[in-house]
Amino acid sequence: MGLPRERIRLGGDHLGPFPWRTAASNSALRKACKLVRACVLAGYRKIHLDASIACTDDAKVLPEHIVARRAAVLCEAAEEVLKDLPPGADLPLYVIGTEVPTPGGGSALGAPPAVTTVESLHQTLQVFQAAFAERGLSAAWDRVIAVVAQPGVEFGDNVVFEYDCSKARSLSAGLPKSPSVVYEAHSTDYQPPSALAQMVEDHFAILKVGPWLTFAFREAVFSLSAIERDLLGGGKGPRLSQVPEVLDQAMLKNPLHWRSYYHGDENQLRFSRAYSYSDRCRYYWHEPAVQAEIERLIENLMAHSVPLTLISQYLPLEYAAIRAEEIKNQPGAIIRYHIQSVLRSYAAACGMG
Repeated sequence: MGLPRERIRLGGDHLGPFPWRTAASNSALRKACKLVRACVLAGYRKIHLDASIACTDDAKVLPEHIVARRAAVLCEAAEEVLKDLPPGADLPLYVIGTEVPTPGGGSALGAPPAVTTVESLHQTLQVFQAAFAERGLSAAWDRVIAVVAQPGVEFGDNVVFEYDCSKARSLSAGLPKSPSVVYEAHSTDYQPPSALAQMVEDHFAILKVGPWLTFAFREAVFSLSAIERDLLGGGKGPRLSQVPEVLDQAMLKNPLHWRSYYHGDENQLRFSRAYSYSDRCRYYWHEPAVQAEIERLIENLMAHSVPLTLISQYLPLEYAAIRAEEIKNQPGAIIRYHIQSVLRSYAAACGMG
């Protein structure tokens, strides 16, 4: 994509037995070790070791010392292939801890999640450090940069729980002012800019975001579809794209990625498939039929001059950017700008704005 290599850091999230959780633990852990080795050899530098998932021969909830021991096994697998990295390659940095939803996000949420207690944090650090030392991984422990903790933020189908710094005050004070290890916060999507900035101030220095970005992509594409309809739908022009309709058809054809997340009658399910905060439609954009409709949408709009009044109606942020000559009045530029508006909130929170 032309982005300078020095601006890219690859990371592996929830690396562990999760993909093989329906197998026995020994088998799942062996495959997870192979995955971790492959990630390190591929140049992944930030490695989240997550061995918290129970397998078929495990208790429903794993004791923390078992989780820590399995995480140490995964770390050892990563360290074994360091000799195979190119000379001068950056060594992997590790993230430990698991107080987050399972990979992919939560489903039914009735109340905000409980904030990690400072006692639990210290216990996690002690147990994991002991497990690393037991396998001779002291050098790797020095490259543990973060522990995943729950700051009390989460989102679901139609709800967002915002950060409340008063509830996380003791956890924030649980690390020194200039810590060598920081907190990593998952599911920070849809938080207000002020909340993101406060989280960084409170040592949640690694902010995970994902569905908000694809949610922004969907917003921009759907808005451009509405513009196409209003601009070209009244005459004998080109065949209009049908992005929302074909996307929904793809989701209905293969409900694997959304069925357990959305609930209600058919009307509620239809609405959630398109507009849910969980944004499960992100798993379907790659479908060839959906891609074909997006290409048709962009071709139709590129072939016509889109009035700024329509941009103002559906995409006011992009309207202002076009008027200020920050971006061109083109579909691709508009989509990118809409996604970047989310990223700017995170950049500002991290002092990069």
